[in-house]
Amino acid sequence: MSFLEVTMNLAKGFVTTLQIFGITLLGALPLGLLITFGSMSKLKPVKWIFKVFVWIIRGTPLMLQIILVFYGPGLLGLDIKFDRLLAVIVAFIINYACYFSEIYRGGIESIQKGQYEAGQVLGMTKTQIFFRVVLFQVIKRIVPPMGNEIITLVKDTSLARVISVIELVKSAQDIIAQKSIIWPLFYVGAFYLLFTGIVTLLLNFAEKKMNYYQG
Repeated sequence: MSFLEVTMNLAKGFVTTLQIFGITLLGALPLGLLITFGSMSKLKPVKWIFKVFVWIIRGTPLMLQIILVFYGPGLLGLDIKFDRLLAVIVAFIINYACYFSEIYRGGIESIQKGQYEAGQVLGMTKTQIFFRVVLFQVIKRIVPPMGNEIITLVKDTSLARVISVIELVKSAQDIIAQKSIIWPLFYVGAFYLLFTGIVTLLLNFAEKKMNYYQG
């Protein structure tokens, strides 16, 4: 099998990897904020429901969560069958939303209470204070830890192969099984290095853009 043929096959798997990565971010970023609001709720039952949920998701392997989402409904006798890729995306969004929620919470709690009080003195509502005063400071502070999680997401996409989704690593494994050659598995590393390199540059750019604000 030629180098070009291997590259084309891996490129197809890489498209699936990009889909998992992109859709997970689109879903997990806003969902994580909603979970943060739930875990910071003043209603104790709501607060503890969200906290326990986050604890369970963060405390169990993502691979197990993927398997549970895909096979769980059938094992429970429910007439629900997920497409393999959809099951992976659902599991990834829930998992990363919980991790993002803790980063959001840390960022929000790092803002001094005096800023909330100052906003109230100016006649602003709590919603106005959050979106006009607090949010941009939080974004600036959470960019580095969020960047670490996003880079981890790039590599975690390889876990999709546990339910036979043909992503980048699974594509390489299939080539190895069919052609009895090992080098495509190492070639996969070049794809991940390129991907993480681009993501890192974008994150560094975002961090520099936020440096105008020294809050």
